[in-house]
Amino acid sequence: MVATAGDGDPFFDAVRLLLLLDAAATGVDPQRVGTAPPGAVGVVRTQTFLQKLDFWLRYPDYLADELLTDYEKSSEPVLLEIASNILDSEEPELRVIPMLRYKFGAYEPLDMPMSVLSVAGLAVVRWSRTEQRVRQYDYYLTAQGRATARACVEDFPELAWYGRRTRLVVALAQGTGMTGTALRRRQYLQRDYAGTGLNEEIASIAERARRHLKALKTLKAAAGVLCNGRRSAARG
Repeated sequence: MVATAGDGDPFFDAVRLLLLLDAAATGVDPQRVGTAPPGAVGVVRTQTFLQKLDFWLRYPDYLADELLTDYEKSSEPVLLEIASNILDSEEPELRVIPMLRYKFGAYEPLDMPMSVLSVAGLAVVRWSRTEQRVRQYDYYLTAQGRATARACVEDFPELAWYGRRTRLVVALAQGTGMTGTALRRRQYLQRDYAGTGLNEEIASIAERARRHLKALKTLKAAAGVLCNGRRSAARG
């Protein structure tokens, strides 16, 4: 049975976020080493960025559709192959972890899972604020956190999927722009996502993504037939 938004297990969420931090964390700025937590080996800056990465991790159908969009631009076969592997399976139905849409897109409170990671010494949350509100959250990965994330993937085969998928999500983000604003803008280009009401659960686009995949495969096959026909005519 698919979970509903907000019903997550904080310990499962903590493991997923730890693997995501390990994949997405960049090195600590040398100019900020003095202000970074002891033992920090990397950082993911801004809650918006982490939330948008997590959305693609939790919605395989949206991730696959974005890969198809990139394939249309680049014609890189690996993008079509990965999207096919996702959409030709039941992954969009079985792996989805729903999220709600808030003012700035997909969102779920991170306090509980990040508290689990913080208490265990695996991650540290730092924030800066104005007089009115918190301005920015930064999520630091510790050396112990990195070692634990990699041990989880090696020791528990059922978590290997998350290890691979977090790297794919980060690769897509790198091609989009490694900021929360860039990812938010891209995700809002999806009409189903943008059309979701505030505080409503973001619905699946699996069937639309599968139609997108079918159309691209049909176009690719037709192009191949045309190309072969031209070769045959040239040899004739």
